[in-house]
Amino acid sequence: MNADATPRSDAVTRRPSVSLRVISEADAPVLSRLETANREHLLIGAPERSDEWVSVEGQRAAIRAVRAELDAGRCAPLVIVADGEVVGRLSLNGIVRGPLLSASLGYWVSAHACGRGIATAAVRLAIDAAFGPVGLHRLEASVQVGNQASLRVLEKCGFTAYGLAPRYLRLGGAWRDCVMLQLLDPTDTAG
Repeated sequence: MNADATPRSDAVTRRPSVSLRVISEADAPVLSRLETANREHLLIGAPERSDEWVSVEGQRAAIRAVRAELDAGRCAPLVIVADGEVVGRLSLNGIVRGPLLSASLGYWVSAHACGRGIATAAVRLAIDAAFGPVGLHRLEASVQVGNQASLRVLEKCGFTAYGLAPRYLRLGGAWRDCVMLQLLDPTDTAG
């Protein structure tokens, strides 16, 4: 191999360091900036958001609401951090205990962070938490038909499609068809 074939910088081969942490009100300003800057980008998988909702105060109110759900054990609201920078959100929503032990996974990553493996790494971390300390048996996710990037992330993480839900979610201002996916805890073999 000649010298020209080797990378000259570790930045060429380096993957971002990705982590998840529980959202806090201190995240409101950065999330407001990300939500505002990514409004169009997020419409493929999120509802239309009002100016009030994407404002710093709107984000603070939304964070307080999801923190109350966290305290009640019904939600795990997290931020995605890549190389020390908040670049998105991830939540385990609608956590159900009892015989179901399930939650719905939702996430988004800022457009500037796409294509670098950040969403995949974040979803893998969420899976580890869901099937580990959170104690779930099943995760589900829904992806708007046509959102190939999100579908690829979930498939790389082991999710399998089990159906199509017509007009399932109101995303980007209209009712959208969604592919339904699930992942079962592979270590839970009890029948």
